[in-house]
Amino acid sequence: MDSPLRVSLPVLCFVLLVGCAVQPPAKPDPRDPWERLNRVTYKFNDKLDKAIARPVSRAYREDTPHLMQTAVRNLFDNVDTTVVMVNDLLQGQFKPFLNDTVRLLVNTTIGLGGLFDPATHAGLDKNSRDFGQTLGKWGLKPGPYLVLPFLGPSDVRDAVGRVADTYATPRTYISNRYWNYGSYLLNVVDERSRLLDYDKVLDSAYDPYAFMRNAYLQNRAFKVYGGRSPTEEQQEDELLKEAGAEEEAPAPTSQPTPAPKQQTSTPPPPPH
Repeated sequence: MDSPLRVSLPVLCFVLLVGCAVQPPAKPDPRDPWERLNRVTYKFNDKLDKAIARPVSRAYREDTPHLMQTAVRNLFDNVDTTVVMVNDLLQGQFKPFLNDTVRLLVNTTIGLGGLFDPATHAGLDKNSRDFGQTLGKWGLKPGPYLVLPFLGPSDVRDAVGRVADTYATPRTYISNRYWNYGSYLLNVVDERSRLLDYDKVLDSAYDPYAFMRNAYLQNRAFKVYGGRSPTEEQQEDELLKEAGAEEEAPAPTSQPTPAPKQQTSTPPPPPH
C-alpha cells in the first residue's frame, strides 16, 4: 500500500511555500515551534474536511445500518490487532501480548474474520498501542508538534511511528489495488464518523487549532506516561534508584560505648 505520507508529498511542498508568507503567532508555544507552518496545514485539512470528509462520514453514519457500521469497525480493529501485538512485545508487555493474541484468534475464527467481537464479551481487554507510544516508553521525546497533510495532528515521534506501524498490519500487503485503496478509504470514513460528535466542540472553540493541539498532546502524553509528566516520571525513577542504593548499602555498625572507668580511692596509711 502506498504510504499516505507519499501521497501527501505534493501538498506538503505547497504548504511549505505558502507558510513562508504567514505571520508567526505573537506568543509561540514552546511545544509548537513550527506553528506558522502547522496553521497553514491545519487550514488546508480543515477546508478539505468540511468540504468532503464530514459530509461523506455523516451520510455513512446516517444511511448505513448500525449493525454494518459495527461490523466494519470490528473488522478493521481486528486486522490492526497485529500492530498492537508487535508493540506489546516491544514494550515488554507480555501479558497484554497474550491477551491480544487470543483476541485475534477468537475474533478471526468465532467472530467470522473479525466482523463480530466475541473476545470482548469473553472478558479479553481491547488494548491500544502503537510505535509512537513505544518510542516514548523507550525514552524518546515527542519533538515538535506537527500537523500532517490529510492525516492531521501528530508530532515528530508519532510521525515516525505511523510509518513503522504500516509494516505491522496485514492491510499493507494486499496486492490487489482496488481492495487496497477501497479498504483504506472505507477505514478513513469509518474513523471520521467516530469523531462527528466532537465537531461542535471543536467548531465552538475560540482557537480550534490550539484546542486540537492541546487535546492531542495531552492524550499522547497520557498514553505514554500514564497521566504523569516526563519530569514526574524521571523524579520517581531517581527516587527509586536512591531507595535501592540505600537498601544495598550496609548499615553502619554501632560500637558499644566503653563504660567509664571507676576511680578507686587509695586507703589511708595505718596510724603509727
